[in-house]
Order: sequence, then structure tokens, then C-alpha cells
Amino acid sequence: MRKYAFHAETDGVVGLTNLGVGGLSMFYDTEEPLKGKNAFIEKSIDRKETIMSIKSVLIIGSGLMGSGIAQVCAQAGIQVMLHDVSAASLEKSKKNIIWSVGKFVEKGKLTEDKDTILNRISFIQAIKPGLDPNLAIEAVFEDIDIKRDIFKTLDKNCGPGTLIASNTSAIPITELAAATGRPEKVLGLHFFSPVPMMMAVEVIKGMLTADATAQIGKSFVEQIGKTPIMVNRDVAGFVINRINMPASMEAMRLVEEGVASVEDIDKGLKLASGRKMGIFETGDMVGLDVTYGALMAMYQETGDPRWYPPLLLRRKVKAGHLGRKTGKGWYDYEK
Repeated sequence: MRKYAFHAETDGVVGLTNLGVGGLSMFYDTEEPLKGKNAFIEKSIDRKETIMSIKSVLIIGSGLMGSGIAQVCAQAGIQVMLHDVSAASLEKSKKNIIWSVGKFVEKGKLTEDKDTILNRISFIQAIKPGLDPNLAIEAVFEDIDIKRDIFKTLDKNCGPGTLIASNTSAIPITELAAATGRPEKVLGLHFFSPVPMMMAVEVIKGMLTADATAQIGKSFVEQIGKTPIMVNRDVAGFVINRINMPASMEAMRLVEEGVASVEDIDKGLKLASGRKMGIFETGDMVGLDVTYGALMAMYQETGDPRWYPPLLLRRKVKAGHLGRKTGKGWYDYEK
């Protein structure tokens, strides 16, 4: 698996946004319109309703999740900067996004042409002074140390008005927020794979996340055409994974014990439960290493042995059988 090292260029002072220090309070305390490129609060004419609209997003990590988030943001009219330290990863991401957007256009699901949408995405390998997004979303491997480093770097290089979010599926947001000097502007935005198709996004409040930050997160999710699932307590695994993970682990143990095959478990779940994809098909798409990382994060946070990854999953990760991205996972894609 590829470790994610975060690079940043800091040869100058990062530009400040018009929100300034304590800017979140301005959503409620001021009647004056905000101006400038980071003024993403749009007031209605009668001033009775505040519409929070994200104009620009920086996404850290160009893997399956980061690419998907970039695509749906661009399709919603948002300017996107997709960052990765690997040029090869960025090139692969670009090809995947071009293909995916093209399919949506072919099926008549988008009103804009492909080039218009793709032109909203820039692919970058370094964070330079002057990149001042409304929202920065971290979407890298489930490793808390890597994520903390990224949060520290974003906090140092992004203007004070930038909200910082993590796409983590299990790591507590409060721990990540502690790596910054702006914990009130940190939240979780947990997308589900494949991002362009899955409609739910968990919006997670850390212990110090401001209510205004959570509301912007909710508004952003609606802005990109998805449905926010509000998570009001910062517990390991949040909501959906706390429900889904036990079923996935039990399916793995049934395979371990020889009770049923991977294929039959997936087939049975699709036919009996109405699922479009089986547990193991989904696991291969997400990545076995991602599932392992999420379970370990939940186990380490809670100390509860029920979250410890099953033996078969641990062995497959050590063997490098991580799913579709390696050609082998629960299924063999090299045959």
C-alpha cells in the first residue's frame, strides 16, 4: 500500500480570507454582505434566509474517494483543486474522472457538457501560498498519523476562513481537529463508494465543531446533490459503519469457517436483501486495506474486541490482496 506524504510550499504568507478570525460567527452576527473570492455566504434579498454556498474545494488524495468527491463537486459547479504527491496517481485519477463524467453525459444525467465540468478541476502536486479554498477535504488512507500531518499542513497554509474536513470512515474528528488551531472549523464529511453513485454523506461534528460549521457541511452536501446524514456525537465509526461493519465482519467469519463461499454470500445478500452489490464486491471496490484501517481505528478508539479485524482480512491485507486495485481481493480479477 502507498504511504501518503504531504508536501507543501510555504515560501510566502498565505492570503487571508474575508471571513477572518472568528469568521463563523459572522454567519449570525452581521447584516453586511461579504465580498471577495472566499465570501461563500450568499444573503437572500429579504435577508430572512442565509444560503451557504461553497465556491471552491481543495481535495487531498486522488484515490477512489478523492477522485469521486472531485467529480461530484465539479458537476455541481464548484471549482476543484485535486492534490496528490504522485503524478501517476493524478494522471490515473484524471482518466477515471474523464471516463465517469463521460458516462453520465452519455446517459443524459448531466445538463452540462463534459468539457465544461472537467475544466473546473485542476490537478496539483503541491500546496502553494494563495490556494485559499472555502473547504479543504482530506481523503487519504485510514492512518491517523498521516491524517494529522495533513491537517497540520492545511491549518498552516490555508486562510483562516477555510473549513477543514476529513472523509475518514472511522477516526474520531475530535482527534484530527486537535492537530489544528481551528477545531471549531473542522468536521467530518464521510462519503460512500462509489461517490458519484451513492447519495448519502455523513456530516460529523467533533467535540469542538461549531454549529455553523456543521450547517455549512450540511448545505454543501445538499449543494452537490446528496443527502446529509447528521452525526451529532463523535463516536468511532459514526453511524453507517457502526451498522454495516458487524455484518461485513460476520460475512468474513462465515467464509473463514467454511460455512459459505464469498460468491454465495454476495449472491444471497443481493437476492434476499435487495442490495445492488454484495458485501465482498463492495469490499473489493473500497479496498481491503481501507476496511482494515477503519476497523483498527474503531478497535483502538474503543478497546472493544468486537471491532478487531477478522483473521482472513488481516491475512489478505498482509498478502497484498487489497481488491480491484491490486487485481485480487475477495475475488480474483486476474483470471
